Amino acid sequence: MSDLVRLRPDRLPAIHPVPEYLASGQLHTWYEEMKHALDVPWMGVVTMALAHYPNFFRELWRGLRPIVESESFVAACGSLRIFTEQQVDAFQVPSLLPALARTGYAGREIDAIRNVVEIFSRGNFPYLLIATLVRVLLEGGRLSGHPPGPAASRHRDATPSPAPLVLMEAHHADAPTRAVFADIKATLGLPFVNTDYRAFARWPSYFAQAWAGLKPCVASERYEPVCRSVHDRATIIVTRELPDPSSLDAAVLREAAAADADRGDVTSVARLFQWLLPGLVTNVAILRAQLGPVCDA
Repeated sequence: MSDLVRLRPDRLPAIHPVPEYLASGQLHTWYEEMKHALDVPWMGVVTMALAHYPNFFRELWRGLRPIVESESFVAACGSLRIFTEQQVDAFQVPSLLPALARTGYAGREIDAIRNVVEIFSRGNFPYLLIATLVRVLLEGGRLSGHPPGPAASRHRDATPSPAPLVLMEAHHADAPTRAVFADIKATLGLPFVNTDYRAFARWPSYFAQAWAGLKPCVASERYEPVCRSVHDRATIIVTRELPDPSSLDAAVLREAAAADADRGDVTSVARLFQWLLPGLVTNVAILRAQLGPVCDA
């Protein structure tokens, strides 16, 4: 068990993500640095929401960069992914492949979907660990105290991705896809649709069938215990296993948050994402299980 309680917000905080296309100057540079360091093709909503607080984001990235570029962080993301996918085995997820074949999907189309699922299967874990780290520090917790250790000698092996990711926004979508978006928000209790689902909605007929298979898992008795186990494992990694460079000073981070807004507002945003990301990585693992393993290139 971890010391950080899994906490669903009673009232969702207002979030103001700064999207990549609006990021300019120093913020654009930080976004590009972060994507490169995390080896991901997109900025997560959690980091874009934290970028709304410029003093806080500056101090966060200055202190966070040595952590996310370390070998131990890369290894931690990989181990957390393995842990999550093992937990999802309990759902005994039915294959979606026969239904997709009946719909008319060819093998190369299914491989293209697998590749996008793989991007999020790999890329969400850095954001989960970052959200957990931010919540721990803003709430007065401590990191491990371990020195940073060696930098990662290479990035994680990446599945080729669309460049950029093709996202289906609500104003692009037809009525059935907008209905799926609305059902996702209602089912998950969120005011927005994560990037992942907007990327999967590029294939509307796949997306509708995938959500129809995922929704019963979310509603099942197994779901919250799996999410809690992912939360606990992420918290243990952050507080006991990740390096703790001197550049990431919790007091300075809290002061920077207070310079931008009520510190409680920043903490509430961190809590929201630290609560929802264990569910998101669980959901993506279920979607991955629906399609089986990624095909070799």
